[in-house]
Amino acid sequence: MADSAVIQQGSPAIGAAGSVPAAPGAGGTEGSGAAGGSARIAVKKAQLRSSPRPKKLEKLGVYSSCKAEGACKCNGWKSQNPPPTPPRTDQQSNTVNLQEPCRSCSHTLGDHVTHLENVSEEEMNRLLGIVLDVEYLYTCVHKEEDADTKQVYFSLFKLLRKSILQMGKPMLEAQESPPFEKPSIEQGVNNFVQYKFSHLPSKERQTIVELAKMFLNQINYWQLETPSQRRLRVPNDDAAGYKANYTRWLCYCNVPQFCDSLPRYETTQIFGRTLLRSVFTVMRKQLLEQARQEKDKLPPEKRTLILTHFPKFLSMLEEEVYSHSSPIWSQDFLAGASGGQIPIHTVIAAPPVARPLYYSTSPVSVDTSNCGSVSPARKAASVLESNPVEKRKASEPLSHEENKRPRVVGDIPMELINEVMSTITDPAAIPETNLLSAHSARDEAARIEERRGVIEFHVIGNSLNQKPNKRILMWLVGLQNVFSHQLPRMPKEYITRLVFDPKHKTLSLIKDGRVIGGICFRMFPSQGFTEIVFCAVTSNEQVKGYGTHLMNHLKEYHIKHEILNFLTYADEYAIGYFKKQGFSKDIKVSKAKYVGYIKDYEGATLMGCELNPSIPYTEFSVIIKKQKEIIKKLIERKQAQIRKVYPGLSCFKEGVRQIPIECIPGIRETGWKPVGKGKEMKDPDQLYSTLKTILQHVKSHQNAWPFMEPVKKTEAPGYYQEIRFPMDLKTMSERLKSRYYTTRKLFMADMQRIFTNCREYNLPESEYYKCANLLEKFFYTKIKEAGLIEK
Repeated sequence: MADSAVIQQGSPAIGAAGSVPAAPGAGGTEGSGAAGGSARIAVKKAQLRSSPRPKKLEKLGVYSSCKAEGACKCNGWKSQNPPPTPPRTDQQSNTVNLQEPCRSCSHTLGDHVTHLENVSEEEMNRLLGIVLDVEYLYTCVHKEEDADTKQVYFSLFKLLRKSILQMGKPMLEAQESPPFEKPSIEQGVNNFVQYKFSHLPSKERQTIVELAKMFLNQINYWQLETPSQRRLRVPNDDAAGYKANYTRWLCYCNVPQFCDSLPRYETTQIFGRTLLRSVFTVMRKQLLEQARQEKDKLPPEKRTLILTHFPKFLSMLEEEVYSHSSPIWSQDFLAGASGGQIPIHTVIAAPPVARPLYYSTSPVSVDTSNCGSVSPARKAASVLESNPVEKRKASEPLSHEENKRPRVVGDIPMELINEVMSTITDPAAIPETNLLSAHSARDEAARIEERRGVIEFHVIGNSLNQKPNKRILMWLVGLQNVFSHQLPRMPKEYITRLVFDPKHKTLSLIKDGRVIGGICFRMFPSQGFTEIVFCAVTSNEQVKGYGTHLMNHLKEYHIKHEILNFLTYADEYAIGYFKKQGFSKDIKVSKAKYVGYIKDYEGATLMGCELNPSIPYTEFSVIIKKQKEIIKKLIERKQAQIRKVYPGLSCFKEGVRQIPIECIPGIRETGWKPVGKGKEMKDPDQLYSTLKTILQHVKSHQNAWPFMEPVKKTEAPGYYQEIRFPMDLKTMSERLKSRYYTTRKLFMADMQRIFTNCREYNLPESEYYKCANLLEKFFYTKIKEAGLIEK
């Protein structure tokens, strides 16, 4: 699976070298067999999460301190009859007795889990995931022989253990948070491609981009050597510096691939030239050696690319990596002669980060608005900073290989989509939108100005422990003036206090070097939301789309920081603006999470907004515009096909009273299909009840475990490049709860999609493929029993 996954990411595979993540404790330079270990952990988590609630309580009780009266110091329930090692499935009992005493403190299991009585299933499943990660790290600690690695595993083990006891989210406590060096490896390789190959024709340049993607992919899945191994190989190297980077890599990149309760980052996005220098020579040698050994196994179309072009690419990159005067590692790379910033065209992106709570589209080529990037995680201390806001990367177009895959019934042919897209992407074929037109997006003018460098967006904040930056302080004063002028009801002293408060940040809108607007906010990462305090644009710059574009940049910034909820108190004049930005009075954040954290205002309305991490907000209106054009072209093509005029029906003159619809000439050419046989329930409540029962039966089936939740990118690399319309039982449950399934056909189509996707991605002899077949047979049995289709 690993080799094909590399190709699907847009990066030609070189055998298996460095392409599979190594399991913690595996040792060595390459991660052999790691994918299987990760899959086994995922299977265990799925099975545990589908267990009855008493079984879950028993599992969590082992890691929960005793709550009995008398200040019991027992930190975990221990069974009187511990299971054998390894546990035998035939001897496991499904019955759990909450009155069973603890072998350590003699208090019951119930005394250890009283704090879990009112906990939701979702929260309990999250804690169970941490439990399995704790058990896995415990095994790693005992198997690992390297002292440095063992110490890191043990620290992470204690961190997760503490998270279970406190029912909190694991937060790594470190002096520094990602990114650890700027520019990152990914940005440096982007700069290298721009610096050396921007003059090439489009086709040749695309070849270089493919090589760069492949190189980044290899680094992201490369297994670093331990500090002790490196000391033996390079005695005179900076041992302390390498050990620090190795520890960070374990905590933020390697271990989270298997313990998904920890936040994970890509190596290429949080490390810079220092780490690249320490691995480049060894990595280059091993990759090229692997390519020579496996040249006969490479596909013909990849052989020239890997054996001829890749070595030259690595040699040129090596010069820039070790050169002390290379411009690609400068923060000011591509800066204009006047000192102002011009947009960087990001041509490469590493494979997507697998986030623990949600799934996003694969990042690819986009045009970013400014130099620099916003880090994936906030620094622990408030700093005086200016982060140029970088747009997230949008979805990658399907490659030629992906277009050859079997179609799913109901999809529009990819050949037709590509043909239409070729006209849409041609600038001459796209009608120019007048900015004054009613069809123009609110933020279109602002987006054009940003692209031209007329306006800039920066996240800035004050600091009490760093030397003041004069430019940032001037911007903060400008923001204080804008907010005071545009929000006359707010006391100026209050505005000044919050704008200059180190705990607050402000997304500032800069035009001609001066502040013309901004959004002041405070992030509460532990509570999962951000409070928007002030939002204003100076009066003579309003009605230009700046407010919408400001909010879209703020949404992008928070998605990068994995905060997906906004809260704000809006006065009567601001409610309309916030509604247009996706806010509503229906607050998705539970009251317990924000009460006592946010400021309360009299006469204002509390509004909230939930972000979707799959949406590139700053380009959303452009995407919608292109989608409208595609649909318009498809409709035009369809109309051209059915414009044939058929003669009228003469059968009625001969006494025929009625004929089947399908007998009407030309009716099938319009796309009409006969209605499938089966009972369609008219009562929505009856339909909901029937579908809920069927879905519960399916989820309880012994072969449903692979389909319980969305596929994780860490477990199946390249899955979301190959499967265009993913579906799972958790998503179906959410859709059913929201009354999405208004007909049986919608429900059956989603269920069928699960089975089709599984068979399309997996081999026929795989366990997943067999589970799909068995579960599909069971599903249709239940559908027939419910009378939704004829038996």
